[in-house]
Amino acid sequence: MDSNARLTLCDAAGLEALIDDLARQIADDWRAGWEGEDRAAKSGIMNPPALGLVGIHTRGVPLAERIAARLEARLGRAVPVGALDITLYRDDLDHAPRWPVLNGTSIPFPVEGCCIILVDDVLFTGRTLRAALNAVCDLGRPARIRLAVAVDRDHRELPVHADYVGLSLRTRRDQRVQVFIKPIDPVEGIVRIDDAETTASPARTLE
Repeated sequence: MDSNARLTLCDAAGLEALIDDLARQIADDWRAGWEGEDRAAKSGIMNPPALGLVGIHTRGVPLAERIAARLEARLGRAVPVGALDITLYRDDLDHAPRWPVLNGTSIPFPVEGCCIILVDDVLFTGRTLRAALNAVCDLGRPARIRLAVAVDRDHRELPVHADYVGLSLRTRRDQRVQVFIKPIDPVEGIVRIDDAETTASPARTLE
């Protein structure tokens, strides 16, 4: 039996709405940018850069795919999606108890000169994003890189931020936030998990 305390932050319908909102944020931002770039391109000044989404394994990948489908409907153009494995770029790899499982990187579009939106489920310390930036830049020189996350839970250890956020949370460092998304998980939603030994302490209270 799971002795940890769980607080449901959103259910499947709430996650769908959150993904819709992320797509809206990105579309509003990039539509304005594309309009200026398209006008410049027609004047022979430049070629508008392509846009691609790159999901960070594991749950960032289906999240990116769902956002891309909504972006295509909003923007009237296909938005390609890639998958990024940052395992070998982690700064704690030397301390891993065993050799990690590699999921593989697959980005089916040129990184060079592309506008890339990295997609992840939860932004916490920022170390995953640092690894993702290094991994992407090893593949080429993007025109720009932005970050979209389902949840931003603060407690940054590196100076990074998300450009597109579905849900901003105030949490304690000893709490966990988990995004559940199909097809990786059988059910969908977002929960906050408090370890049993933490919630049992009277000196700590839920925020």
